[in-house]
Amino acid sequence: MRLLRHPAITAAAPWTSALLTLGLGVLLLASGARPSMPTRFVKLMSFEPAILIEISHFVSSVLGLVLVMLAFGLRARLDAAWAATIVTLLVAAPLSLVKGFVWEETLLLLALAALLAPFHHAFPRKARLSRMEVTPGWLVSAACLVIGAGLIGLWSFENADYGDLPWWQVMVDEDAARSLRAWAGSAIALLAFGVWRLLGSAAKPPIVGEEDPEFERVRKILAAAELSRPTSNLALLGDKRFLFSASGESFLMFGVRGRSWIALGSVVGRRDERLELMWRFRELADAHAARPGFYNLEPDDLPDVVELGFAIQKMGEAAVAPIENYTMEGTRRGKIRRAWRKAGEEGATFEIVQPSDVGPLIPELKRVSDAWLETHAGGEKGFSLGGFEPRYVQEFPVALVRWQDQIVAFATLWPVASRSVFSIDLMRYVTEGPPRIMDYLFVELIQWGRAQGYSAFDFGQAPLSGLDDRPLAPALSRVGRLIYERGEELYNFQGVRHYKDKYDPIWQPRYIAAPYKWAIPLVMADASLLASGGVAGLAKRPKKLD
Repeated sequence: MRLLRHPAITAAAPWTSALLTLGLGVLLLASGARPSMPTRFVKLMSFEPAILIEISHFVSSVLGLVLVMLAFGLRARLDAAWAATIVTLLVAAPLSLVKGFVWEETLLLLALAALLAPFHHAFPRKARLSRMEVTPGWLVSAACLVIGAGLIGLWSFENADYGDLPWWQVMVDEDAARSLRAWAGSAIALLAFGVWRLLGSAAKPPIVGEEDPEFERVRKILAAAELSRPTSNLALLGDKRFLFSASGESFLMFGVRGRSWIALGSVVGRRDERLELMWRFRELADAHAARPGFYNLEPDDLPDVVELGFAIQKMGEAAVAPIENYTMEGTRRGKIRRAWRKAGEEGATFEIVQPSDVGPLIPELKRVSDAWLETHAGGEKGFSLGGFEPRYVQEFPVALVRWQDQIVAFATLWPVASRSVFSIDLMRYVTEGPPRIMDYLFVELIQWGRAQGYSAFDFGQAPLSGLDDRPLAPALSRVGRLIYERGEELYNFQGVRHYKDKYDPIWQPRYIAAPYKWAIPLVMADASLLASGGVAGLAKRPKKLD
């Protein structure tokens, strides 16, 4: 038994079991499509009812398709696939005797069941078969196997003439009809399975042994984190799940959509706990048959992501402006300088309100937020962007711009414990104030941040910015570049980049990562749906102003 638990044998068991199960599944499909052995069949007919032969022949072929399906679950190391495969093998074994006394098939099926039985430990993923990730490519492969079995049947009966027979006679008479029924049953079963898996939505996997924490625990880590970014404050939004380190001084936050578990950024807390916590996240997702991914990674995170064996793709760039020596002088910043001075001359004032004092301002802030939302597509966001939730807004300092005793613009601030960089989350305004009021707000924020000892101001991302369109560039980069250049109706990609670029920031790349290159588009799509609140959020359009 110790030899069976050797790491090398344990690692090889899922793939070996999957290949053997796939082979036997194909064997049953082919056996059902071919003619029965005459001598054995005649002897079987002498004591076995014909209806029992017909039923066992049909069910045996369908079980062949089931084994083909289960092979995918065995490769994914699903505990449920291991159990279901053994049961299917034990059921199919006697059917091979009943359908035509094919004792060779029975021995092979029983032998594989005996071979699989001691390797339960090699299938540690505790997930239902309904959560098995089945790709369209795999379904196409399975369809090819079923079609191949049908062609074997046609080849085997090539001397039979079906052209003059009505369909009901073909389906109830002779050995050929039995093969056609078995093949048709397998094809219908595969079609039903494929439609269900491609169109059905999977349930969200539970988190075993981890509970959503009280925010006090998260606040404590954020306040003392050695490793944090402005976006780490999204942990307080209330839509994340958390994985904490053994010391309790670090956490990794993630969202769940379908089979995707998407970590937002990297670990928050201690740098020396980052890699271990990222491994735990991948192992936990793997144990639940989920698709892990990392969204909005920075260059500093990449060595650890590579250590996990993940594929990486650039998703855009973030504008980070050093502010220690930032000045408004010079011709390049002339328009910003004039907008800032003009707003001040017209009576605009700037102030920072601390979290404890934000509560009484919530009604007025909501008025500004609602007016802003009416003119912008998509509605409130989540996951990678904050939304106007009073409890969440009161977690942070708020920058206000007043004009004629009214709040005309505000921004919630994202600080970090190290004071290396700060950013803003919600940024909302009304049109009643001075023109270009956001330029005024940004200039004041830069001056405030410098006075507070911050070294940089993060203006946020420009999605799909900075992707290459070279002939040898990755396909995802080339597609992203095409969307960036031609997709202005979907999102103001170039406008966002142009607006932030006038502050002369340093453009830093941001990345997305997944276990396989083909999974990156799926993770990106699920992250977008998490941020937008689903398809309905993506489709929501702004109201037209009269």
